Amino acid sequence: MAKMKTAMMKAAMSGLYHTGAHRILAPFTQGVGLLFTLHHVRPEPEQPRAFAPNRILEVTPDFLDAVLDQVQEAGLDVLSLDEAIQRLKGGDDRRFVCFTFDDGYRDNLECAYPLFKRRSLPLTIYVPTDYPDGSGELWWLALEDVIARADEIELCRNGTLWRLDTATAAEKTRAFDEIYWWLRSVDEATQRRVVRVLADRYDVDMAGDCRKLVMGWDEVRTLAADPLVTIGAHTKGHFAISKLSEERARDEMTGGADRLEWELGRRPLHFSFPYGDPGSAGPRDFALARQAGFKTAVTTRKGMVFGDHRRYLTALPRVSLNGEYQSLNYTALYLSGAPFALWNRFQHVNAA
Repeated sequence: MAKMKTAMMKAAMSGLYHTGAHRILAPFTQGVGLLFTLHHVRPEPEQPRAFAPNRILEVTPDFLDAVLDQVQEAGLDVLSLDEAIQRLKGGDDRRFVCFTFDDGYRDNLECAYPLFKRRSLPLTIYVPTDYPDGSGELWWLALEDVIARADEIELCRNGTLWRLDTATAAEKTRAFDEIYWWLRSVDEATQRRVVRVLADRYDVDMAGDCRKLVMGWDEVRTLAADPLVTIGAHTKGHFAISKLSEERARDEMTGGADRLEWELGRRPLHFSFPYGDPGSAGPRDFALARQAGFKTAVTTRKGMVFGDHRRYLTALPRVSLNGEYQSLNYTALYLSGAPFALWNRFQHVNAA
């Protein structure tokens, strides 16, 4: 199902690009800028993986470098979030791009940061504070590891036994898709408990994987010392804020900011909602971000930034640089804003 959806989306975007419709729509759809979402930046593995459901979260350094070329050649300014907000509030309509990275992966330091440093361009990295402690649960990666090791998965769902075949790559992909989206639909405590049980059963070391993949505090401090880098808050444990009680949500948001201030000597002014889709962050949570003192909070709701967003700075949309769409044809569409205008029915702001 996931592969079919991707194929259909690519076909639609290819048609939009090759007809040139995005160029016609651009004056009406491009807005004043956009915020790119990234996670991993690392080279392609030497051996292609038949089962790689989290490939969407990784792009290569070469692709990111090419996107930076494309953005600058298109005449857009690459700005820090502080600079972007200053422009928005001042009514400046010069177009800009911000590059934002979620989760604080070590490859952001090793592979992405040098690309920006060489060009003297700013970037933002959002850090969930459990991660540099080495205690973060990257459960979506653990789920992939579990399914990769098993020929069959059994787990308890809603009080009944759920059994899924995972012998072939196609079966593994289908099982991951079904389990992942079920876990995204349940409460956060159940989600983490189910994944911990699976990880224990199949000898997946979530803490070890966190320490291997995510920057430690010394590495975060190295980046934070560079004026080009903004370190933003991303909660403590990477929980979907909208699924938490108000008290717990507030603690995740302010607690993460408190810890970053303690470790880095500077309080973060920018926040990223984990997952960031409408089911993970809504109007209550946008208000909590304002109350917590954040200047901005970003989602993963697809869309461009328009002047109207100056009134919705804690509900900003972003555009994902997705590992399945590593083509400058797609990013040309993104810069035009046309796909997102069609997706959002030409509505500039969606903060509901």
